[in-house]
Amino acid sequence: MKTRVIAAETNPDDLLIERIAPNRARAEPSYQQLTNNLSTLIESGEIANGQSLPSERALAESLNLSRVTVRRAYDELRAKNYLTTRGRAGVIANSPPQISPQLGRLKGFSEEMRELGMEPSTRLLERGVVADRTIASIFGRPSSARFLRLLRVRMGDGVPLSRELAWYDLTAAPELEHWDVQGSAYQFLTERCGIALSHGEQTIEAVLSSDAESEVFGYSEPHPCLLMKRRTFSRSGQIVEYVEGTFRGDAYAYRLTLNLN
Repeated sequence: MKTRVIAAETNPDDLLIERIAPNRARAEPSYQQLTNNLSTLIESGEIANGQSLPSERALAESLNLSRVTVRRAYDELRAKNYLTTRGRAGVIANSPPQISPQLGRLKGFSEEMRELGMEPSTRLLERGVVADRTIASIFGRPSSARFLRLLRVRMGDGVPLSRELAWYDLTAAPELEHWDVQGSAYQFLTERCGIALSHGEQTIEAVLSSDAESEVFGYSEPHPCLLMKRRTFSRSGQIVEYVEGTFRGDAYAYRLTLNLN
């Protein structure tokens, strides 16, 4: 097996330039190639969180590109929260948070974030009361049953981590129709609706982000994500919540404890 040896006098920026240089033979614009190449290295951790990057001028000269091209790439990465400009420190890389929650206990997003030492927040995209035949069949309700439907972006420390579509059974919990969607849904169901939650059934599968999800996460093209579908049951055995949440794959790594017996 051959090992690549880097000479002591090699400038680390030279290796970076080699990795991110646009391919002029491709039809894709140079700024987009530069954006994609940098974001890939930041997501993978090859460009470390807090690592300094060349200035616009220095990078443009090294890549033989215009400063306008480099500025456009840097601006896109700043918009995605992948780069920060810090005065004299220059351009700094921001790696996405690496999250490793423990599976095995029913808990909401807010509780999970706090367990990981992060501050949860939510951006509500859509809210409505609907009658949906497909959703009704999941809940085991008549097709005319009404459900609270929420489309939300869930964030940890201000970083979008999940785009979540959730339905709640208004037959079981009519008070939810007037919920202001602040705080934990599980806490509201327990304290305001008097519903004792029992357990959840959850599946996890690998998917590529849709256009809407890519926009939320700041991806310029589809990226691997985790699609989680969960049915939450009350102690009476009734489904009270059904959620489909797409989580960014560059941030999430779930942990399981496996017992021998």
